[in-house]
Amino acid sequence: MTKANSRESEYAIDPMFLDRWSPRAFTGEIIEEAQLLTLLDAAHWAPSSANMQPWRFLYALKGSEHWEEFVSLLVESNQEWAKNASALIFVVSRSFNGARSEGRSSYTHSFDAGTAWGHLAMQARISGFYAHGMGGIKHDEIKEKLGVPDGYRVEAGIAVGRIADKNTLSERNREREFPSQRKPLSEVAFNGHFIGND
Repeated sequence: MTKANSRESEYAIDPMFLDRWSPRAFTGEIIEEAQLLTLLDAAHWAPSSANMQPWRFLYALKGSEHWEEFVSLLVESNQEWAKNASALIFVVSRSFNGARSEGRSSYTHSFDAGTAWGHLAMQARISGFYAHGMGGIKHDEIKEKLGVPDGYRVEAGIAVGRIADKNTLSERNREREFPSQRKPLSEVAFNGHFIGND
């Protein structure tokens, strides 16, 4: 059992897994491109099926020429707080293996891209940053406006920055600004066969 960050695990895991969470309150301070590339480098060392490395990362740094466009590609409720992040990233995955003309689909491309996101989130914490993954993005607009080719899936967005006081958030988001708990392990890990649950 490990205790950290107002959380408690059932088994003796490293505290860094409890320290990682997804805040919405960011300071808005500028991040150096090399600092962001460190997080992306950790992400791109993630394991992948047959080493296909299907993940692609599109990013914008706060204050750059692309920043406002990236913010506009989030749903409105995420724009409210993510505009104060230091960087925004869109994760895209390659949904085919080999040459596109071969038409061989990749079953695990999203799974592999998710693993890369996990690596990025952990490296963010190690580096003194926080990363907040978002499903609330404008998938079709991202594909069109950022030139994502056919055969690639826009998976998620990520806001990266240094944590700020929760009082910088709207009342609605202030109430949600805490490390969330998890279901008991017994509800998600089954020995031998699937156990139905909600």
